Amino acid sequence: MSAKSYRDLDIYRLAHQLAVECHVMTLKKLPAFELYEEGSQLRRASKSVTVNIVEGFALRRYKNEFVRYLMQAHASCDETQEHLRLLFETQSLSDDELFRRLMTQFCEGFELVS
Repeated sequence: MSAKSYRDLDIYRLAHQLAVECHVMTLKKLPAFELYEEGSQLRRASKSVTVNIVEGFALRRYKNEFVRYLMQAHASCDETQEHLRLLFETQSLSDDELFRRLMTQFCEGFELVS
């Protein structure tokens, strides 16, 4: 691995960007009653993707640990997609274009490491 920092990883940069976008979206686009329920779950799940990549990178000299953290990041990615689906299907997130773009980016980003 030639990356000197987790910040050099494309998957980290994408996950970080998406976590920030999910955070902002939950504050600006969701109804107030979702702010502390599904919105909070979405924020935590999307941020978990990035922090698991960071933790795994710190342990990269231990291959099994690195892979374990990447698998946990992948699981958090799946969880994030489920929260997005729930918000969209309950019509709490009504922006169809935003929903589809976030789902596509979360799906395609983690196909790189699957």
